[in-house]
Amino acid sequence: MGLMSDFINKIFKKREVLDTSKVKELRTDFRARYHQFKLLLTANNNALEIMTEMEEALKGTWPFGMNFVLSRCTSVSTNVWKIVRHLNELAPGRYKALMDRFKEIQKKINPIIRSKTRSREGPMFIPLKEVDKDMADQVGSKIANLGEMGNRINLKISGGFAITAQAYYRFMKYNDLQAEIDRLIQTANAKRPDQLYSLSAAIQQLIIRSILPEDLEAVVLEQYRILEKDEGKGVKVAMRSSALGEDLAETSFAGQYRSELNVSGENILHAYKEIVASKYGLAAMTYRLNRGIRDEDVAMCVGCMSMVDAVSAGVMYSRNPLNIRDNSIVINSVWGLPKPVVDGSAPSDLFIISRSDPMAILRRDIPVKKQKFVCYPDEGICRLKMIDEEGKEASLTDEQAIELARLAVRLEDHYGVPQDIEWAITTDGSVVCLQCRPMQQMKEEKTLDMGEIREEVEGTVILQGGFTASPGVAAGPVFIVKKDMDTLRFPKGAVLVTAQSLPRWATLLNRAAAVITGQGSIAGHLANVAREFGVPALFGVKDAVDLLEKDQEITVDADGLRIYEGRIDSLLKETEKPRNLMEGSPVFMALEGASRHIIPLRLLDPDAPSFKTQNCKTFHDITRFCHEKAVHEMFRFGKEHHFPERSSKQLLGDVPMQWWILNLDDGFKDEEEGKYVRLENIVSIPMLALWKGIAARPWEGPPPVDGKGFMSVMFQATTNTALVPGVRSKYANRNYFMISKNYCSLNSRLGFHFSIVEALVSDRSSENYISFQFKGGAADFNRRQRRVFFVMEVLEEYGFRVDVNEDTLIARIENHEKDFMVDRLTILGYLTIHTRQLDMIMQKSASVNHYRSKIHKDIHEIVFSNQ
Repeated sequence: MGLMSDFINKIFKKREVLDTSKVKELRTDFRARYHQFKLLLTANNNALEIMTEMEEALKGTWPFGMNFVLSRCTSVSTNVWKIVRHLNELAPGRYKALMDRFKEIQKKINPIIRSKTRSREGPMFIPLKEVDKDMADQVGSKIANLGEMGNRINLKISGGFAITAQAYYRFMKYNDLQAEIDRLIQTANAKRPDQLYSLSAAIQQLIIRSILPEDLEAVVLEQYRILEKDEGKGVKVAMRSSALGEDLAETSFAGQYRSELNVSGENILHAYKEIVASKYGLAAMTYRLNRGIRDEDVAMCVGCMSMVDAVSAGVMYSRNPLNIRDNSIVINSVWGLPKPVVDGSAPSDLFIISRSDPMAILRRDIPVKKQKFVCYPDEGICRLKMIDEEGKEASLTDEQAIELARLAVRLEDHYGVPQDIEWAITTDGSVVCLQCRPMQQMKEEKTLDMGEIREEVEGTVILQGGFTASPGVAAGPVFIVKKDMDTLRFPKGAVLVTAQSLPRWATLLNRAAAVITGQGSIAGHLANVAREFGVPALFGVKDAVDLLEKDQEITVDADGLRIYEGRIDSLLKETEKPRNLMEGSPVFMALEGASRHIIPLRLLDPDAPSFKTQNCKTFHDITRFCHEKAVHEMFRFGKEHHFPERSSKQLLGDVPMQWWILNLDDGFKDEEEGKYVRLENIVSIPMLALWKGIAARPWEGPPPVDGKGFMSVMFQATTNTALVPGVRSKYANRNYFMISKNYCSLNSRLGFHFSIVEALVSDRSSENYISFQFKGGAADFNRRQRRVFFVMEVLEEYGFRVDVNEDTLIARIENHEKDFMVDRLTILGYLTIHTRQLDMIMQKSASVNHYRSKIHKDIHEIVFSNQ
């Protein structure tokens, strides 16, 4: 007997040693897999956050540049690649084909976000007498149109030459500027005005300090000498920006780039660099950002033309820009150079002329003009004070106004669309065309004509008068802007109030609800951009800066020429939602095209036969597939190694169901022997929060069911075997927790109902997230779907983002502090138990209202009663 006992003891001791060694080996292997699992979850969370950000960008609620598109596409690609790699580390050899799917999707994205390089061959200059509109890709649309007017339409323009896009590329390459500019742009946050302001200043200084290539210098100076032979020794020139893409039909770039007037030959080269640098002026960068124009698509060309010392000058529209039904010609003019008209810095004369035969002046407004801009004898321009009598006189005779109107109609007929034309009249009375571009005409029909007062509206009128620069109605708090630094503090949704309608205030239009100025011009750059952005603008409101107070809530009725105290809802309800200015732009189309291969999710049901590697068509499909398989692999690990008793333990609890716990790392206070674990030995923060909700209220059993509800259950049970508890399923009838101290994944099947909760909760709120999926039910589809919407309403009330697809609900919440997340998990634990079988009573309003009240009452008592 003793020998037999010794033999048996030896066997068990040997087995115990083997078992201990095996357990240690398996625990090490398990922790390595769990490490990959956590890395996969982190990459998955990052990828989903980036996809959400891309979806928000596509709504057009905020502007973004090509840097955003490239960085987000690169980041999401990197994280999806990590997800695939970590899944293959977690389950070696099982998912090799996923990397091939990833590469195939990436190949579809790359051509969309990588722009084609423009041809950079060609001359660095073209004489203006050789330019026409077909050369816009070499000299920019502004100079191309100027050449068209002179060489094809035979209108009078100044002599000169264009410094081409090829010259710009030569300058940038010579100093390796583009690489440094790209680096600066990538490090700045375009959403922050202060960073955009600093970025603009840094890039402009970088360009101005750079050296021009010798061959470019020689070309520019040689062309100036040729111009001197034609126009006279020491001729002064106007140097006008003409960027590629400027002055197109939907993107005016009005006033966003710099032009230098009355420049001497000695300063042409420096002026050229100043204009090139203005590509990165704050106004220009903001405009490109708002309109979705890629930085690489804009090469700065410059027109160099003999300076026109104008007697009078201005801007005219071949049609009324505020009313598509009105074909009258609108002319704004001043004495001297057109600067006060284009920048809205001073009052201008207004002539409205009919297209009747003969043409007739319908309206003539001649304000007192106190100043004019003229050329200095040596260089540059200056502002001169006008004597009273001169300032009261019209800057155009009626005959000149009619002559200009005929010219406007002629240009519109040539181009086939309404035109915005800048012009000047010389000392000999001839008209010189300075530029023309497609006019930004409002497409919506307005009920009020220019200057017409709206009928009485109930509300207190604070100010009245001025003129409509951009139609519409908007409300918001007053913010007065007097200097550049004020723009950095301008809040989104405020009403911009300023003394003059200066072009540089256009940087605020993507944030402004409306604009009010003390003076300005309908033909000015700020008015143009306001109309383009659809921002209501009321100009010429005297004393607005003095009478309106900061943060005062007002309603601006730009059509009715009134400013009201507070919000006037009767006016605001007529306003239309602002259009997405970026839609259709190169940047928007790049993001939209790439997103088609990133964001859509087609693999929704992990139990469906189509849930396979080869059906991953987008990055989102890959993340969904990998996440599901990663959870599956964590459970599969224990089954493959035949140690479920050691790896998972059954919870001893008060709920009469089976709950199994798989301790991934540090979810237990102490390791327990046997197959059970007590609740007091669990330290997993998210699991304990869920369990609090699960165990808080005993389930009262299924709700009373009417005859139709019962028959619906019976019918579904006989037609859908996936709902039958007796049919073999992935996790049988058990409810599985996978836990560590800060992580929990619950896969639960309660009768006909399936739910998954995944949570990471720690002291670092930036890492915290909860994901909840819920589907199934015993009733027909209509009742199941109603139950899903019922649950959605509850979750949304507590801050969850919820998506519903048929009878499946997916909810998510992240980036909140630990206590907040713990409370939300408690709510999910409660709902997991107490929403089952509610689908059967979803057709009965009284029952639905009863359970809605009960659920909210229970949640308040369980979660919030002590707060």
